[in-house]
Amino acid sequence: MYEKADQEKLEFIQNGLKEYSLHRNYDFGPKSRKNISNLSKYISHRIINEYDLIREILSQYKLQKVDKFVQEVFWRVYWKGWLEHRHEVWRDFINSIPSYSNEDYKNAINGKTGIECFDDWVNELKTENYLHNHSRMWFASIWIFTLNLPWELGARFFMKYLFDGDAASNTLSWRWVAGIQTQGKNYVARESNIRKFTNQRYMNIALNENALPLENHKIYSLNEVRQLHTKQKYKNIVLFESDLNVNGRQSFFENYENVYLLLLENTNRNLKLDDAVLNFKKTLQEAFKSEITNSKIINEDDIKNLNEGFDVLYPAIGENMDFLNREIKDINKLHFIGAKEDIFCWQYSKKGFFNFKKNIPQVINFLLHEDDLFN
Repeated sequence: MYEKADQEKLEFIQNGLKEYSLHRNYDFGPKSRKNISNLSKYISHRIINEYDLIREILSQYKLQKVDKFVQEVFWRVYWKGWLEHRHEVWRDFINSIPSYSNEDYKNAINGKTGIECFDDWVNELKTENYLHNHSRMWFASIWIFTLNLPWELGARFFMKYLFDGDAASNTLSWRWVAGIQTQGKNYVARESNIRKFTNQRYMNIALNENALPLENHKIYSLNEVRQLHTKQKYKNIVLFESDLNVNGRQSFFENYENVYLLLLENTNRNLKLDDAVLNFKKTLQEAFKSEITNSKIINEDDIKNLNEGFDVLYPAIGENMDFLNREIKDINKLHFIGAKEDIFCWQYSKKGFFNFKKNIPQVINFLLHEDDLFN
């Protein structure tokens, strides 16, 4: 899997990156994806580490030539950092019990709305476990403003089927489309925009193009991010499928007696995943296991029964962190290991993306001079 990911990354950097900014917004359908990177399913599990990817790109191109793609990668970093500073946003999403029309909901998730593009995207999501980023925005807007369904249900639907599903990116992107992430600013899908950027595949689509943003007047307080360490403390380490990076980490993992790999089954998840998504994650774990010889796959009961202290490769806010908070009696005794890059970048994630964007030069300077994740 690592070799396959590297091959796809190399193909994109050599052949797709130069034209990315010109064609990235076009969704030509699942059989024609050469205008985008197709790397998100690897990046979201850090099979490809996003910081290593940026370093590799900038070793071959000047930033101004690849700025759009670099920004797209940083959006994922930014969303994670933003949620780290506001844990309660995730908690409210997980605990939400919205009211909705069951018939409309069933029609939506089964691709029977009568809106051709939307129904096609439902089927594509279920069969390909992927949607183009632009189509995700259109999909979410139609779900919320034309079908009048709760954004929370749409976010759960995406998480169920996406290979690249990520707690921060998914949740906050849906909130952004709804108009509650950036208060008062929603994203409205328009027929003309869909027609243009699907290369005329979809036309004469009846949509609500005058929708107002949803209202949510709750103010979330800014929290300090959890203290993360960069050095080993215990003889064993636990990591989840959210960070399976091995590049440059072999010696780091070799210092442990055991590297425990844990993938939560649906019984321990608030958001249930499709079998294809769980199987994809299991395949990634097996690939990691073949690379790191002292790694072992464990289950949820195994971690509960670990009597000694252990390190944890920090999984970020989401299902995996929820599991630890729920099942580990004294969470403060865990020694959370974090990447220096994450720690550095998240300091710029307290406000909007514009604030993060203006600090990208400082971030890049840090990345180019810090190539050791754990030191």
